[in-house]
Amino acid sequence: MNALVPLPVLLPLCATGLSLAFGTRLGRFQRFISVAVLTAVTALSVILMVAADRQGPLSVHLGDFAPPLGITLVADRLSGLMLTVSSAVTLCVLVYSLGQGMTDRDKETPLAVFHPAYLILVAGVSCTFLAGDLVNLYVGFEIMLVASFVLLTLGGTGPRMRAGSTYVIISLFSSMLFLTAIAMTYAATGTANFGQLAVRLAELPIGVQTLIQALLLTVFAIKAAVFPLAAWLPDSYPTAPAPVTAVFAGLLTKVGVYCMLRTETLLFPGNRIGDLLMAIALASMVIGILGAVAQTDLKRLLSFTLISHIGYMVFGIGLATREAYGGAIVYVAHHITVQTTLFLVAGLIERRGGTTELTRLGGMARAAPMLAVLFFVPAMNLAGIPPLSGFIGKLGLMRAGVADGGGWAWVLVAGSAATSLLTLYVVAKVWNLAFWRAAPPGQAATGTVLESGDDSDDDTDAGPDRIPGTGDEGIGTTPPLPAGQAVAATLHGRAVITTSRLPHPMVAATAATIAIGLAFTVFADPLTAYTDRTAAELLQRAPYIQEVLGR
Repeated sequence: MNALVPLPVLLPLCATGLSLAFGTRLGRFQRFISVAVLTAVTALSVILMVAADRQGPLSVHLGDFAPPLGITLVADRLSGLMLTVSSAVTLCVLVYSLGQGMTDRDKETPLAVFHPAYLILVAGVSCTFLAGDLVNLYVGFEIMLVASFVLLTLGGTGPRMRAGSTYVIISLFSSMLFLTAIAMTYAATGTANFGQLAVRLAELPIGVQTLIQALLLTVFAIKAAVFPLAAWLPDSYPTAPAPVTAVFAGLLTKVGVYCMLRTETLLFPGNRIGDLLMAIALASMVIGILGAVAQTDLKRLLSFTLISHIGYMVFGIGLATREAYGGAIVYVAHHITVQTTLFLVAGLIERRGGTTELTRLGGMARAAPMLAVLFFVPAMNLAGIPPLSGFIGKLGLMRAGVADGGGWAWVLVAGSAATSLLTLYVVAKVWNLAFWRAAPPGQAATGTVLESGDDSDDDTDAGPDRIPGTGDEGIGTTPPLPAGQAVAATLHGRAVITTSRLPHPMVAATAATIAIGLAFTVFADPLTAYTDRTAAELLQRAPYIQEVLGR
C-alpha cells in the first residue's frame, strides 16, 4: 500500500508530458488523458484515505534513502482527506472547463497549455499534502504556483495581466519568506525533516522557536488569504475564467490552511500564540464579511466571503483542542466544495445573464430555474443553514469554543454567529437581485458578446461591459452575434457569447460539486467521526513522526 503514496504526484506529472507531446494535434486524446488521470488520482486518494484510517500513516522514501537524506512522502488521515476532496473537486472543475470549451484552440498558440498547466497544478497540490519535510513542502508550493501563474494570465488580456502581476509579486514575496524560514530552521536544527524537527525545535530557546513559528505562519497566512494579508485576493481571482477562479478560491487557499494545521500541531505544540491566532480569525471573519456586504459584483462578493470564512478555520487552529481541530477539518472540506461550486455558478450566471454585476441582473429564477437551484443550495450551505455541512462545521467550532470557556473563545463564538448571519444576508442579497426581482431594463440579451480580444483601456473600444440598450455600446462595436454560435474560450480572453441554454457538462459538473457538499451532510456522522480521529492523531504526533523517520 505504501507504493501508492507517490502516485497522486507522479501521475499528473507524467500526464503533463503526454499532454504537451500531443498538443492540439489530438485534442480529444489530450482531454481524455486529463480526465482519466484525475479520475485515477481521485480513486487513489480514496484508497489512501481509507488505508491511513485503518492502518495508520503510510510513507514512501523515494530512492530508498533513509531519512532525513531522501524525499519522504507521508499520507495520514489529514492528508488523505485533503487529497480526496481536492482531487474530486479538481476533476469536476476540469469537466466544467471542457464543457465551456476551455481547451487551447488558438491557432497562434503553439501548445495546448491549459491541460498541462492544470495537471501540474494538481501535482503541486498533491505534493504539498504529502510532503514530509519543509523543503519538499516548498517544492510543492512552487510547482503549484508556477502553474497558477500560467492559468491566471492565459489569454493575455489587460485585466488578467494586471491581476496576474499582483499575484506574482505577492507569491514571490511569500516564496522568499518561506526560503528564509527554511534556512533559519535548518541553521538552528540541522534538518528540514518533519520528524526530526518535531523533536529538535522543542530544544531551542523559546525566542528562536517563536521567530521560526511566526515566519512560517506568515507565509501560510499569505497563501491562505488570512486578514490582514488577504488584500491581494479580491483583485486577483475575479479576473480569471470561472473554472480557474473556482479551483483557486476553493482549493489553493486551503493549502495554506492545511500547512498551518500541520505545522502548528506537529512542530509547535502547546498553543503559545493561540490568542493571536484567534484575534486574527475574528478580524478575518468580520472584515471579510463586511467587505462582501459592500460589493455589487458577484465574483468580488464571493472573494470577500472566502476571506471571511477562512477565519473559521483559523479559529479552530487557534483553540488547539481536539474538538476544535475536528471542527476546523470538517469546515475545510466543506468550504473547498462550497466555494468552488459558487464560483462555478458565477460563471454560469455570467454566461446566461451577460454579467456578474448584481445591479444589472434579475429575473434569473424565472428565466433559468435550474441555475437558481444550483445557486440556492451551496449559498444556503455557505450560510450554515441546518442541516447542511456548513452548519455542522460551524456548530463543531462553536461547541469547541464554549467548551474552552476562555475570553477569546467566547468572543469568537459570538463573532462566528454574527458572521454566519451576515453571510446569510449577503447570499440573500444575491438571490433577491439576481434571481427574485424582475429583470432590469437593459439586461444583456441572449447572444451578447461578453469579452473580446481587445484589452485596450480606451473607453471608446468595445469590451466586456458593452451591453446593448444601455447607452454603453461603444464606438465601432461589432453587433451582437446570435446565440448558438461557437463560443470562443474565455481562457484566451476572446469573445464569449451569452446563451439561453447552458452546456450540459458545465451544469453537470456544478451539480456534482453540489452533490459532494450534500454528501458531507448525508454522511455527517462518519465524517465527524473521521475528523475526530484525525484531530486525535494530530495531537498524538508520535505515529506521524515515526512514519516520517521510517521507524
